[in-house]
Amino acid sequence: MSTPAPQLLVDGRLTPAGDGTTYPILNPATGQEIGQAPDATAGDVDAAIAAARRAFDESAWSTDVALRVRCLRQLHQALLDHADDFRALTTAEVGMPGFMMGAAGFDVPVEGLKWVTDLLESYEFETDLGVAAPMGIKSRRTVRREPVGVVAAITPWNVPTQINLAKVGPALAAGCTVVLKPAPDTPWVACQLGRLVAEHTDIPAGVFNVVTPRSNDVASVLSTDPRIDMVSFTGSTATGRAIMAAAAPTLKKVFLELGGKSAAIALDDSDVAAVAGATAFTACIHAGQGCAITTRLIVPRDRYDEAVQVAASTMESIGAKDPADPGAICGPVISQVQRDRVQAYLELAVTEGGTFATGGHVIDQDGFWVEPTVVAGLDNSSTLAQEEIFGPVLVVIPHDGDDDAVRIANDSPYGLSGSVDSGSLERAKAVAARIRTGTLSVNGGVWFSPDAPFGGYKQSGIGREMGVAGFEEYLETKTLAFPA
Repeated sequence: MSTPAPQLLVDGRLTPAGDGTTYPILNPATGQEIGQAPDATAGDVDAAIAAARRAFDESAWSTDVALRVRCLRQLHQALLDHADDFRALTTAEVGMPGFMMGAAGFDVPVEGLKWVTDLLESYEFETDLGVAAPMGIKSRRTVRREPVGVVAAITPWNVPTQINLAKVGPALAAGCTVVLKPAPDTPWVACQLGRLVAEHTDIPAGVFNVVTPRSNDVASVLSTDPRIDMVSFTGSTATGRAIMAAAAPTLKKVFLELGGKSAAIALDDSDVAAVAGATAFTACIHAGQGCAITTRLIVPRDRYDEAVQVAASTMESIGAKDPADPGAICGPVISQVQRDRVQAYLELAVTEGGTFATGGHVIDQDGFWVEPTVVAGLDNSSTLAQEEIFGPVLVVIPHDGDDDAVRIANDSPYGLSGSVDSGSLERAKAVAARIRTGTLSVNGGVWFSPDAPFGGYKQSGIGREMGVAGFEEYLETKTLAFPA
């Protein structure tokens, strides 16, 4: 891996932390240190906010669409030119299996940057409402869309390039300036994005900044500083709730993409075994560390034992492998903290009366590993069916018909994703229409794409990422009226 050591990007300059301090970056597959990240100080974060504010208020970035298009195309090309290094870095830092690089790991988010740049070239920022005479005054009205301003983009560790670009791309395209704060478990890929901006684009100084503080206290100013106009956060529901509260006194715009406990429903006329196998496979991807992964399998009661057995056999065939192995589906979890968290849930499964059809333990080897696990014998009121685990753990739950399946799927604080399978497409669509969730796969359809809005209902978040809706999250609406 030939990626340069990570540095902050503040006001157009690649730099170490202000006081020179660093913290280790670990490879989750081995537990070994692979680099040192700059531990950004409060002064570094303040300087990044000031630079972003100044760039928005004083540079041409917010008004010059042609400049934004040119710079974003430069960044897209730089990502393509450095793709191999980016992929290798992601596998090493995140523990993400290589097969994911063709999807959410790298290729889709890079394509998403191109997609939003193409959108920018054709987007109509002004709409003519025509002439009317409100209150007897003949007026021509125009609706204009303008950038929100300075955006704090706060991103998690699980799919960092996807989520970094899903925020940074639309925000920059809209004309906003950005301070990107990645998770301290995965700062390197964010710093590499900053390096590409600094070295391969004409993006003006201060328009894009990257800071990597390890301390939440240092980062918390991103939610409270009045110079920031919007916080765009992806992560846990608990942290999202705290960010929303912190942003309330300054009434910032807040975008939240939060947790999920998505349900895969097999109706009684579906190929239940195929659904069970596919859902078990999905629950293993990247060790289950995806907010939209289906982690509840809801199957007809009279097919329950079959579904459990197929899911268990599928997971056993997948296993947990080195993410550098070309055949790896399930790699490590990100950290010791996350492994301990998953282990606590597995212990709770037994306490609540569940059994393991396969797995159920952490793996005692270097790095942070958990066995792919199928939990049987629990109902939807159990902790494992209600809370997001973020590990390779699938809970299988029986249902007694379509109405019961919908009830179980909706009996969750979350509403991010899910799937429905039936022998009848119309029946599957009818069930899908009743499920309160932001994305749904119906009979195997794939919703994940740069042009498709992604986000959730209920405690899964506020707003949408990707698609036109994701771009427009970073715009304000201004209505102008002129004498006609």
